[in-house]
Amino acid sequence: MKILLMNPPNCGRSIPEEEYGITSLKQIFKGEPFNLEVLAGPLAGHDVQIFDGKCENEDAFWKTFDQFQPDVVGFTSLTCEANTVIRYAAKIRKQCKAFIVVGGIHATYNPHDFNRAEFDYIVLGLGKKSFSELIDRLAAGENGCGIAGVARTSPGKRLSYSPRQFSKADLMEDVAPRYDLVAKYRSQYYLEQLGLAMGFVITAYGCTHNCSFCTIPGITGGKYLTHGSDAVLRDIQTLGDIPFIRMVDANTFGNAAQASELCAKILKAGIRKKFFADVRADTIVQHPDLLAKWKEAGLYAVVVGFEDIQDERLQAYNKKYQGHVIRQAIDILHDLGIVIVGDFIASPQYSENDFEKLEHFIVTHKIEIPVLSILTPIPGTTLYDQMKKDIVIFDLDYYTFTNAVTKTKMPEALFYKAYADLVKRLHEKPHRPQ
Repeated sequence: MKILLMNPPNCGRSIPEEEYGITSLKQIFKGEPFNLEVLAGPLAGHDVQIFDGKCENEDAFWKTFDQFQPDVVGFTSLTCEANTVIRYAAKIRKQCKAFIVVGGIHATYNPHDFNRAEFDYIVLGLGKKSFSELIDRLAAGENGCGIAGVARTSPGKRLSYSPRQFSKADLMEDVAPRYDLVAKYRSQYYLEQLGLAMGFVITAYGCTHNCSFCTIPGITGGKYLTHGSDAVLRDIQTLGDIPFIRMVDANTFGNAAQASELCAKILKAGIRKKFFADVRADTIVQHPDLLAKWKEAGLYAVVVGFEDIQDERLQAYNKKYQGHVIRQAIDILHDLGIVIVGDFIASPQYSENDFEKLEHFIVTHKIEIPVLSILTPIPGTTLYDQMKKDIVIFDLDYYTFTNAVTKTKMPEALFYKAYADLVKRLHEKPHRPQ
């Protein structure tokens, strides 16, 4: 079968831009469509293409579509991309009889939004194995009904499907991602803040924790599934001379023993690359020796979801630690010389004083690359259930993490100005990594 996998374009909308002329905050999601490369891995024997809408424009997509004439079109979708994916699917539906499949974060948490005539199947959660099973069925002239984790659409009726009981088998770790399918885009995949070309590798799916705002745990039904170190090493080596490896797990060192084993194998193999991992603050505090060993293996930077500096908000986010742990983690990382990419969340309930305190914390603690988003209750998360009564914007195009979809405590114009000004000042600070 001819299978076209599509990564949607950057399509979220911006209230600060539309209402207040602030053009600096529109969220741009960059990086290779790794989930599509993973999905393509098991599809040996099929003709597969990946179109990256974040690298090419819409006209190029339709030209590719017309030339390729796919039998199956597969979309991935973040919440802010859902409406755009529906629009693309509607046009494809009018043009041909290809099967149209959608998966990703929004399909997992809100499959009913895609229970429409534009789609044939919805893949929920980690889709590598379930999507390959679906393709096998379609290639054999059968339907995909009854595959766990795959819903056959039934517009106007309630979706009916069997939840997938995710396990190690769903990783299909003997099959590598199809990095070759994005070769023409490779030069566009780089980390702008650090000026480094990068490739993506994953060591685990899911997470060991369940923060109220996060969509990661639902991808694996709340389980934390780790790849074997040999599979990860294979993928790192497959990326060849790409100097920077971004580990795209939600929690790279969630299994300390396995992380230590992978580190040892990287060192033994003589791999000389820079690594970028996501690590929890409490993991850093509990395992400083592990971080030190990884520094030796090439760990250059870590993304740490600090989220906030106030214990009350950390508790509300279900972070499972308090602010003093954040300070300890920062000290450890500075001592090791590991660059900190610190994720922080500005609540719509922030006051001017809250913004000032956050800036003071970031500057005095020398967070090299601070990333500041706006608290966004993504439909399907615990946070959404908690905040649903306060939501004033339901258009999914605005769920980009740079819009306040609940009412702000400050006058809205002042909130966005304070947010935009803080982001600008933080990006201008002199403590940038060398």
